[in-house]
Amino acid sequence: MDSPPQLIGVDIGGTAIKLARFSSSGTCLAELHWPTPQPALPGALTTALVEAISVLDPQRQAALVGVGLPGPMDRASRVARLCINLPGWREVPLAAWLEPLLKRRVTLVNDGNAATVGEAWAGAARGYANVLLLTLGTGVGGGLLLGGSLFTGHGGAACEPGLIGLDPAGPPCNSGNRGSMEQYCSISGLGRLSPLDPAELCRRADAGGVEALAIWAEYGRLLGVGISSLIYVLTPELVLLGGGLSGASHHFLPALWREVEERVLPESREGLQIRRCALGNGAGRLGAAKLALDRLG
Repeated sequence: MDSPPQLIGVDIGGTAIKLARFSSSGTCLAELHWPTPQPALPGALTTALVEAISVLDPQRQAALVGVGLPGPMDRASRVARLCINLPGWREVPLAAWLEPLLKRRVTLVNDGNAATVGEAWAGAARGYANVLLLTLGTGVGGGLLLGGSLFTGHGGAACEPGLIGLDPAGPPCNSGNRGSMEQYCSISGLGRLSPLDPAELCRRADAGGVEALAIWAEYGRLLGVGISSLIYVLTPELVLLGGGLSGASHHFLPALWREVEERVLPESREGLQIRRCALGNGAGRLGAAKLALDRLG
């Protein structure tokens, strides 16, 4: 009897590509961080992925590859339709490019959807049917479970929470919107509140710095405004926060909760939990691997 296939999950970020090789049960067998080429043009990123996967799996033990990207895929999960924070990414047939180079089957997935599936498989969303996840990093992405199933909507482009509007007169967004949640709640959005990088701002808040704590509270307030609108539409059981900025959630969750409690009727937030992802930055690559198994295994 053939052994279950090994899997590769990839999570492409603005500065780093996070990869891991997994067993079919989700056990991490090897992992690797690889620099994202700058600029991250489609051809350069394709070359980087092939090189990184050859280092991660030199003996070619994994047969299936899931690649998480910051944007919507086509319904067949073969074409990256748009990655608004990566240059040149419109209708890129990345799976078709990668398969002959890797000699493995490839599926593509939105990175927020991948993180959601990863948390549902082996993290904080396990056992929950209605979950909203937000990734707070270079951009603000997300994923959604409704009735236990990943919801991608008509055409596959649903659940881009970072692109909803917070301020119609706010800064322009690459999406064409103005004042989107991404403009206030991404790393660059946090930069509108403080010139300090997030890690330093978190260290200062950890040390009790009043100014740093106030900045994180304002960040939480803005995030709470956006999440409140999403709660009214989706009424999830659980909101999970992932991405690099979620590491400071102990500083901004209280302000976020105050905003939600003020803005959202009790009936719409009954039993609601909001907390940090359990798998950290590993959720995306695990979820990409799981989707490769589900779709291609």
